[in-house]
Amino acid sequence: MADYLLDVGATAMCPHSGQVSISSSNTKVKAGGQAVTVLDDTFTISGCPFTIPPSKPQPCVKVQWLVPATRVKVGGKAVLLKTSTGLCLSAEQIPGGPPNVSATQTKVKGT
Repeated sequence: MADYLLDVGATAMCPHSGQVSISSSNTKVKAGGQAVTVLDDTFTISGCPFTIPPSKPQPCVKVQWLVPATRVKVGGKAVLLKTSTGLCLSAEQIPGGPPNVSATQTKVKGT
């Protein structure tokens, strides 16, 4: 199903309200004035308060995207959509749940 392309200015959080920051390798294709994200871009999380169990806190530190767009590519790499499936991970690769993308550009859609 078509949805808006995820851009570097998007607002996203881990399930525990940690803020996602996006660094894109794409410098050529923009939507809404911001670079469009691709599958292998860097999505880091800061401020995740998840500290259970207390003996070994596992806050989310990055997003690993699992299902990108199937038909749209930038530089041969699949782009990400607002509804793409991802997983927030701790430093030890322990899953913390899916990211929540609450806002992105609203001009370009893809599938």
